[in-house]
This record gives sequence, structure tokens and C-alpha cells, in this order.
Amino acid sequence: MPAFRAALLYFQPDLQAVYEPDGLLVTAPNEHGIEVVQAVGSWASLKASFGHLPVQHLSGRLLAPGFVDLHLHYPQVDVIGSPAEGLLPWLENYTFVQEARFTDPLHARAVAEFFLDELQRHGVTTALSFCSSHPSSVHALFEASEQRGLRIIAGKCLMDRHAPDGVRDHTEQSLEDTEALIQRWHGRGRLGYAITPRFVPTCSDAQLAGAGELARRYPDVWVQSHVAENKDEIAWVKALHPQARSYLAVYERFGLLRPRSIYAHCIHLDDTDRALLRDTGAAAAVSPTSNLFLGSGFFDYAAAERVGHLYGLASDVGGGTSFSPFHTMMAAYYVGREGQTKPGLSLTPAQLWAQHTAGAARALGLEGVVGNLLPGCEADFLVLNPAATPLLARKTAAASNLDELLFSLIVLGDDRVVERTVLAGQPGRGLAQP
Repeated sequence: MPAFRAALLYFQPDLQAVYEPDGLLVTAPNEHGIEVVQAVGSWASLKASFGHLPVQHLSGRLLAPGFVDLHLHYPQVDVIGSPAEGLLPWLENYTFVQEARFTDPLHARAVAEFFLDELQRHGVTTALSFCSSHPSSVHALFEASEQRGLRIIAGKCLMDRHAPDGVRDHTEQSLEDTEALIQRWHGRGRLGYAITPRFVPTCSDAQLAGAGELARRYPDVWVQSHVAENKDEIAWVKALHPQARSYLAVYERFGLLRPRSIYAHCIHLDDTDRALLRDTGAAAAVSPTSNLFLGSGFFDYAAAERVGHLYGLASDVGGGTSFSPFHTMMAAYYVGREGQTKPGLSLTPAQLWAQHTAGAARALGLEGVVGNLLPGCEADFLVLNPAATPLLARKTAAASNLDELLFSLIVLGDDRVVERTVLAGQPGRGLAQP
């Protein structure tokens, strides 16, 4: 049983943060051969039971759960930082152009490898990703993920209308391809499949109905899409579905709201929509760097808390501007101060961190599996260096409590903080070891 002694950060089931300045983390294989947390707590309380083990003492380091990214697009790696007036022109001028290249399996695999390198380098150990509309893009990502041991959930993008040649698929074939991909990849090791209609405007009624039927037949797969990101997009959906009460209600009509359904953005919702998320068990993927970059608006944290639906943080690469969870948490802090029904809402550092770990895992339906270091959780964890840069070292050395330590990391941290990314007990490939 490997044992690690260092400062520890993890979360109680109610998402309250636990900090042990001198802690011990012990891992062991479960009945399926996956390394999981055996014990976690203070060194003083655990040394009698586990002190006889070989202990790796990581002085000055913080062990924390691997980050969970609720929404991003691996085919958009080369789209990050592309200038545009807003969401729809950005899709037309940059995104669809890049995604058309994923019909080539060699290109898809090369981008998949780079994408996974970036996730690991930034400490993301679980991610829910869109692929392109080409099955080859799905195979490339899952093959590369399987070799590394990341927990990746992904799916072929469904888009049979209002999209250019090269990315537009065909209704029946797209649904047949989706089912074949589910049967090949879902539940294989740490891989999961997500039925992936891009968004309502690019999916015909027949395609949405087919996606809903697949969601009914395969209840343990995920569903992912976009909703209520941009006002022009919402107006387009209203023109296409004039009888629908709202954009989100279109997905409900086709059976696409249920547990394990993740909808990116959820900015321009009303309380009826928020209650629909809550009552169906669907969740919002909050994407603050993307929303700020594209000028889409602000996620209303106060309303989400009032109504009580699930949500968590996401990078939304490549509309999002960084793979870094630190940058995403910092942007979420900005959003929490603006555009709220409760003005001046201030999210605490521990709340921000929970949104990108245990809270995001709960939104995925993977509470107690990933995103935390409680006993039984898969041993995905990070070795963080709070002194990774001179300014960060100066700031964290002066921290007098957990909030000050975490906020220093959120504001000043980046990939240099992540010394080691451990995936189910195994060191991440290609990462520097302390």
C-alpha cells in the first residue's frame, strides 16, 4: 500500500473542505485492480495503523484531488485564442474549419495526444469532452486515453443540419455510429461514452429524437450539449422551435434531461429552467473563461444555489482560454462578483476548488469515485508546490489560514504548481517528478 505524507486537501460529502497541514494518504488496489484511497487524515491519527508502511514524505507539498473538467472540446485545441465577434461567427470562421480536419485519423490521434498531455500537465484527471462529428475522432481520443489511464468521457458530435460540408453528418448514420461507439467504448476501463448533440440549431428533430431514444436505452451513458449560452443562439432556437417554452425545454421534449446529462453554459435561464435541471438531475457546466472571452454573459450562481440544481466548473477549451483549473477558478470568482441576482456574491476559495473537484464529480454522477480523496475514491491526486514561483512562494508563506492559501494558488497558480499528476495510483506520463 503506497503512503504519502504531506499537507492534504479533500472534501466532506457536503463539499466542506478538510485541510490537514501534516496528513497521510494511503492507497491500495480495489477488487477491480484500480488503486483507490485506503485511508486519509492527519499523520498523528493514522501513524499507528500505517506508520510501518514505506512512506514517501513530500515536504512542503500539498496533496489534492485531481481536477474534474465538466466540458471541453478536444478538436478545438488549435482554436484557442481565435478572435471573433461572438459565438456564432466564432463557430463559422474557426471551429468548424478545424473540426473538419478530424476525418483524418492521424490528425485526430496527434491532437488527442497533445490534448491529453495538456490535461495531465494542468492536473485534470477526469474530463467530459466533445469529439468532432467523425467516429475517427472518438476512436483516437479513447485509444490514447486508455493507454494513459485517464478517466475520459466523450462522444461523437451529432450535427445533421445548419453546418458546413465536412462536419455535417447524416441523421441515421450518425445514430448508428453513436450506438456502435457506445458498445465499443462505454465502461471499458475508465472510459465512458456521452451522447453528444452539439446544440439544438445543428440537430434535426429526427436526430434529437434518436439521441433521446439512445439515452433511454443506455441509461448509464452520459448526455452532453450546450444551452442558453448566447442571446443570438437563443433567438435561433426560438425560431426553430416556436412552441417550446424555452431552449432547455427542447431537450426535455426529446428525453435528453436526466441524471448524467451535462449542459454547458446555462447562462440565460429562468427559475423554471433551473428547476427543470434540478428535478431531472441534469447539471450545468459553468465555463467562465469562455463566457467572458465570447461576451456571452454571466452564470448566475446565486440563482443556481437558490433553486438547487447541480453544477461544476469547466474550461470549455477552445472557447475557453486556458486548460488551467487555476485560471478557470479565477474567472469564476470574477463571475461571482458580477451579473448576479444577489449583487456582490463572493465565492470562497474552498467553494471554487470544490466546483472543480468533488462538486463537478457529483454533477457527473461520480461522487465518491473521482474528484476527492475520501476512502474508496480512485487514487487520482496531485502533488502541488505552493512555492512554484517566487511570488507564489512569498504569498503562500504568509498565508494564515486555508482560504488565504487556496486563494493565493487560484490567483497566482498555473501548470508550474502541478509537480505530479497521479492517475489511479500511477504517475502521469511525461510529467516531471519531484
